[in-house]
Amino acid sequence: AALDKKGSFKKMRKEDFYFDLPEELIAQDPLEDRSSSRLLVLDKETGRVEHHVFREIIDYLQEGDCLVINDTKVIPARLIGSKIGTDAKIEVLLLKRKENDVWETLGKKAKVGTRISFGDGLLVGEVVDIVEEGNRLIHFEYEGIFEEILDQLGQMPLPPYITHQLEDKNRYQTVYAKHSGSAA
Repeated sequence: AALDKKGSFKKMRKEDFYFDLPEELIAQDPLEDRSSSRLLVLDKETGRVEHHVFREIIDYLQEGDCLVINDTKVIPARLIGSKIGTDAKIEVLLLKRKENDVWETLGKKAKVGTRISFGDGLLVGEVVDIVEEGNRLIHFEYEGIFEEILDQLGQMPLPPYITHQLEDKNRYQTVYAKHSGSAA
């Protein structure tokens, strides 16, 4: 819900957030100087729109404002492997770490018992359950440290409008990143 101009709550709809964004205006690579990214400022009283740079955000914050900063690092959570037995390509996105090397994943319609090889067997996963919304629980088998293997085999999960892969995975991170864990 959101407040309307009269201060009353109104139900938010997905359509409220639709706008046309031409492809040529979608940045494919982050700026070297992240504080130079664009900042759109809307004056709620007049409806006036101004264009600034992010480093100027401090000029618009007032006592009592709440600024939420996402400090989680995006992990290379996109894994591409092959189904053991058929070599069919299977892509999974790690969503949430559970216990005992089990992850909740988003992926294709793999059945319980399906075994998937990643990195020529460096990492092997088995679908152990199907949970809400069709997500799969996959138990992973590996030797060594999972995060190191993931860093070697995983790719950064990018939204479909980003088509360029950066070689340096750290360039995908927010400048505030401190704690690993975000899938996107």
